[in-house]
Amino acid sequence: MRCTVRHFLHSGVPAQNFAGLMELYECNYIRLRNLVPDLDAMPDDVYSRIDGVLDLHLRIVERCKFTTTLNLTYTFHDKEGSFPAPDMQVRMYHDAQVGEVISCGRRRGIRHASYNRMFNSYTLVEKWRMNRFLQKWLGYCLMQGHRFIPGRVQLPDNEVGQTANKPLLSVES
Repeated sequence: MRCTVRHFLHSGVPAQNFAGLMELYECNYIRLRNLVPDLDAMPDDVYSRIDGVLDLHLRIVERCKFTTTLNLTYTFHDKEGSFPAPDMQVRMYHDAQVGEVISCGRRRGIRHASYNRMFNSYTLVEKWRMNRFLQKWLGYCLMQGHRFIPGRVQLPDNEVGQTANKPLLSVES
């Protein structure tokens, strides 16, 4: 018990240490499984549409026996066009039941920010901050009602800003 008590702050937020980072990874996996309950039945490109909130886009980048890599983002529009933000790529390790941010970026001008665990070394605190952001964002998306449920997947009606030659599907909630 002493070991587990020291790994958490009084507010219930995992501490910025290795045990706290592992706790974030576990929480992210649980929230991702709540967001996408049946990954195997999910098409590679979908989005969740809830009235009054931004569409949440999901793209499954890679499916392997023990891992799934996916991309989650919103698409924003401004006078210069559209851009994804926060544009997070997450790897889910099904055997360990953890989910880890492997890259995050926003593209264009002053909005540009990047995090890429595959090509850079980051401190434990930097990894903790990025995965804590994912934890909060997933909680927010779930609170808004976003869910990717295979039985509710529908084709969109002429969406603006879709990727060329690769239509997105819609998940109506």
